[in-house]
Amino acid sequence: MDLPPLPLDRASDVPLAVQLADAVRAAAVAGTFRRGDRLPSTRALAATLGVSRTVTAAAYEQLLAEGWIEGRRGAGTFVVGVPHGTPAPARAAAHPPAQRGPASAISLEPGSPCREALDPAAWRRAWRAAGDVPPALSHDEAGLLAYRAAVADQLLRHRGLVVEPDEVLATSGTTAAVAELAALLPRGARVAVEDPGYKRVSAALRAAGASVLPVPVDDEGLDVAALPAQLDAVYCTPAHQYPLGARLSASRRLALVERARAEGFLVIEDDYDGELRYDVAPLPLLAALAPDVVAHLGTTSKVLTPTLGVGWIVAPPEIRAALLAARGAGARPAEAGQRVFAAFAAHGDLARHLRRLRRILGERRAETVAAIRTTGNPVRGDAAGGHVVVPLADAAREAVVVSALAARDVSVAALSPYHAPGRAAGHGIVVGYAGPDRADLRRALGALRDVLAEEG
Repeated sequence: MDLPPLPLDRASDVPLAVQLADAVRAAAVAGTFRRGDRLPSTRALAATLGVSRTVTAAAYEQLLAEGWIEGRRGAGTFVVGVPHGTPAPARAAAHPPAQRGPASAISLEPGSPCREALDPAAWRRAWRAAGDVPPALSHDEAGLLAYRAAVADQLLRHRGLVVEPDEVLATSGTTAAVAELAALLPRGARVAVEDPGYKRVSAALRAAGASVLPVPVDDEGLDVAALPAQLDAVYCTPAHQYPLGARLSASRRLALVERARAEGFLVIEDDYDGELRYDVAPLPLLAALAPDVVAHLGTTSKVLTPTLGVGWIVAPPEIRAALLAARGAGARPAEAGQRVFAAFAAHGDLARHLRRLRRILGERRAETVAAIRTTGNPVRGDAAGGHVVVPLADAAREAVVVSALAARDVSVAALSPYHAPGRAAGHGIVVGYAGPDRADLRRALGALRDVLAEEG
């Protein structure tokens, strides 16, 4: 390991061995040496510090006797931690952990993946396989071919979209993909978005200089008739509108495509959880209906984990070419997550995971809906994805319910902030059921049931 400074004063009356033991001890207290760190041999440390081996051996013997370090036969000498009664490291006091609320707090906020569905053995296999690949000597701007092939296969099997790997571009996720597309639009481009909708996408569009135009949503999805004129793009979540949970109806899909072709704007289709449906097969992708005017976005965040940091775009050829050209001088999606996803999909683990995920989330949704409906409150949203919406009468009731749940160590998202500022907002709570383990989910649903019965 790289050694921290171990100061020795040869002019001091204190023996060098004592000084060295004091320096190692101080480094352990400060946290510079951590439990499990391997120390150099006495010979190597003597050579590094320019002292005799007698000095380092004596220092190690003293530290061994005090319990600061231990020797392991055939392995070396290791730091074993701060002995009982030693003051806590000063570094811990200088950098306190972030405040995250009580340890018992349960998050029912939307957006989390379901860890219960993930087979640990399959997950480990994917990471091992990804780690067996030597580091690449060059970078493919489109993404790894194995990853793009895995995405193309998933889109065919689970979303009915026929594409070749060469038509797929790897991305760093949905928000990053929207930012890449926005950079291709003219400065000040007019982009329509759903209201309520995905706040991070609106922020990415504004950061790229676009003018964001909110358009209302109802039980048939985006109100296509309410789209303003002279648009450059429309962003929507047609398979499972975020956050209200509706599907864009077939008639509105046709109307949206017809307007896009007639008026020359791009449709950005965010299919963030399109694989997760528990009642009927989802409607076909807009990209399958109109590949000439639709840029299809997908992500691994909801079906696996956001820590992979990867997604994809399938776009018309001219847009794909422009994206590739822009990547030559900009950010590129990292390859580590691509390798893990490709390895996870290689031997059927992804398909098995999706089947298990749909079953588990279907059960969780049914349990969540049942708990809410026992209070007499309605539930909004299709049988899909990882969240539902509970409408509430007004802003005051919304605030009371969110606050009452927080007092019971359960966090939910308020619905009103998903609306654009200054527009008439619907009120309610958005309840995610994918993230917690089963015991925590049931405990949180009990608290939700009690609060809605009392306050909702």
